[in-house]
Amino acid sequence: MRVPRKALGIFCLLSCGVALLAGCGGGSDSGSQVNKEAEAGKTRPAPPVGNFPATEGRTLKTFLEDEADVLPTGKVVPSAEAFYPGANRYPFLVTQKDTESGRPGKEISDAEVAIYFAKRPSGSKAKGQAFKQLAVGPFPARIESLATEKPFQGKTTTENPDVANVVYSADLRFPGPGEYRPVALIKERGGWAKLGLRSIKVGEFAKIPRPGDKAPSIQTPTAQDVEDLAELSTRVPPDTQNMVNYADVLGKEPILLLFTTPQFCQSRVCGPVVDVAQQAQQQFKGKANFIHMEIYNDNDPANGVRPQVRKFHLPTEPWLFAINREGVVSATIEGGFGTELMDKTVEKVIAE
Repeated sequence: MRVPRKALGIFCLLSCGVALLAGCGGGSDSGSQVNKEAEAGKTRPAPPVGNFPATEGRTLKTFLEDEADVLPTGKVVPSAEAFYPGANRYPFLVTQKDTESGRPGKEISDAEVAIYFAKRPSGSKAKGQAFKQLAVGPFPARIESLATEKPFQGKTTTENPDVANVVYSADLRFPGPGEYRPVALIKERGGWAKLGLRSIKVGEFAKIPRPGDKAPSIQTPTAQDVEDLAELSTRVPPDTQNMVNYADVLGKEPILLLFTTPQFCQSRVCGPVVDVAQQAQQQFKGKANFIHMEIYNDNDPANGVRPQVRKFHLPTEPWLFAINREGVVSATIEGGFGTELMDKTVEKVIAE
């Protein structure tokens, strides 16, 4: 979900900056395997780099003209906006076209995708010049399951047919700040399809706390402050990640702070990530504090964004911040994530 400058609104990444792709995946066998892995909460490793075309010193335009020869019919939906020089996780969904009724298209859970990019030259006259720069890549995408064990599955997830079951993620490395133009190549039965994606502005969101930064101090409401947990969580049923006030444990105990709103989510991953955190809370009980922070005042988009969201300068949701005993940010995750990444993040912050 995209957070506009003045108030958090519908995640515009779902409706802009996406391109279409053809029928994806390696057929029923690969799809069945991915579904089994998703049900088990596993991650399907990224395909080898050698499975995708090499750039071989070509410009992005020439590379795409040489390699992509299949017309796309679906779309790729990026689910992150904040990127920095160096290593970055680039999460996205792969779906069919939206239906005529306006409902989101069915997700595609077994595509083989790699991201490529080129840096746009600086200057006011550089628009469209990224395609004339050398292509960098491929960066193959893994497929992360969003599944949890049944006791931790909320109705917000299980009863919503549009909720995602997997999220794709590629590891991108940007040499420095600036604007980059990414494209995706997806494997089709007849060849490769190209998918133009919205530009990435590396370093644009410099105020978001990053690993190594002191975490901002905020107050978070707790179960003791309300009569109904629905005031604290739009998940159905409400989750229990609200037992402590963030300010009371900051700098004393590990914290997993999750910003998201399952009820008003448009990115298709908000409900699942709350379930993932709920499961982790039980798994790591007593070792870390799990806090779910909703996005809107009074859980009503018309009332604007909560001050806690503004204090962290978040342009999108969901966001997960792992904060160690010293009050320092240990890790951040933007977009959807599954139990494997969650567990690694919790284990890291506990160890610190």
